[in-house]
Amino acid sequence: MRRCDSPYLGTNNRLADVIATIQVMGTYKFYKLDFAGWADRISGDSRLAEYWKGVLSEHPEFFRLDADREKASLVWRRQHQKRFHVDAEKTLSKDGFHELSDEEKARVSRIPLTSSEIGTLVQTAINLHARALEQKTDSRWWIVGFFGILGALVGALIHAWAALGMGVAVTLDAWGSDLAFCPYRATAAEGGHHLPFRLRRLP
Repeated sequence: MRRCDSPYLGTNNRLADVIATIQVMGTYKFYKLDFAGWADRISGDSRLAEYWKGVLSEHPEFFRLDADREKASLVWRRQHQKRFHVDAEKTLSKDGFHELSDEEKARVSRIPLTSSEIGTLVQTAINLHARALEQKTDSRWWIVGFFGILGALVGALIHAWAALGMGVAVTLDAWGSDLAFCPYRATAAEGGHHLPFRLRRLP
């Protein structure tokens, strides 16, 4: 993937990966896991940890890594309080949480997202993907338009210089990556006839 490309266009299934990750990370009982853990929860294969690490790392609009960059969580869910008891599968009151022992508090996670909150994030991902596609299409039209105008300009120069009894020398660098256009007059070796253009390569 080129640096200028959106991560949404990096692979054909990136949008589906982001949506699946939002749904899993938004509802799983633990809000933060290592990459192998999320790989197992999302795709059923913990061996894909590096793949899902890439997905999570490239979309900071939704996901965050911890300070050691070993675990990841959903940004929105990080804003929820730690009140969800993963064993009882219920939200605790403030007093109920403080009554727990330290060992029991380790079984408390952040409150899962509601279906409405997940729907909002999924729609945001869809919109960002659509915007990336639009920007890529716009950039391609710009390139096509630029070379169309350049071709018309070169054609006009050739006709103008031909009317003056001159041709056009097209000069390339040694790698053929740099072009230069300039008028020229035919030499005696060319029999005094002005070609529409000639190609010349720099050493």
